[in-house]
Amino acid sequence: MSRAKVALPKAGVAPVPGVVPSGRLLGYARVSTDGQSLAAQLDQLHSAGAFRVFRETASGAKADRAQLAKLLKDVEHGDVVIVTRLDRLARSTRDLLNVLAALAQRGAAFRSLGDAWADTTTPHGRLMLTVLAGLAEFERELIRARTGEGRARAKAEGRKMGRPHKLTPHQQREARERRDRGESLSSIARSYNVHHATIGRLFR
Repeated sequence: MSRAKVALPKAGVAPVPGVVPSGRLLGYARVSTDGQSLAAQLDQLHSAGAFRVFRETASGAKADRAQLAKLLKDVEHGDVVIVTRLDRLARSTRDLLNVLAALAQRGAAFRSLGDAWADTTTPHGRLMLTVLAGLAEFERELIRARTGEGRARAKAEGRKMGRPHKLTPHQQREARERRDRGESLSSIARSYNVHHATIGRLFR
């Protein structure tokens, strides 16, 4: 049976829209391995009034979590998605913001029982998450700027970017000479323990 996948939109820095709760409370519970128990999360979610709980056994680093995809597909306008802690839903700031953006597109809200500030049903919670989105965007711009500066500095110093050559300049000259003498690409490649395509690229 194929797993449904829902594409998550990229989160920007626009304010998180407010949603007036008018629908269902939907819970999401996750553990990483079969040896872990969902019981504690289920108790908290049901005590909070969850109408339905989507249960997942998968690493939080996986992008194709089937139950999360089903939740994002089934959620309706006015619903509120609740989790016991943020790390049950997302393993990174960017992942969290992407999920929240997907919920907002469906007109749904989000609340973490263990993180009072993460609540898009309140003005304070929306403000905090908007600030978080701004910080994530700022961090990404810093990384992009530092990467660009590093490349420019390396270029100015005459250093080449990218993967290092598998053969030294001496080996490259030697390989060309052997090829000129009629030796096959495969034979030359074996002697240097490289793929024959590596030798072939010397003659392009």
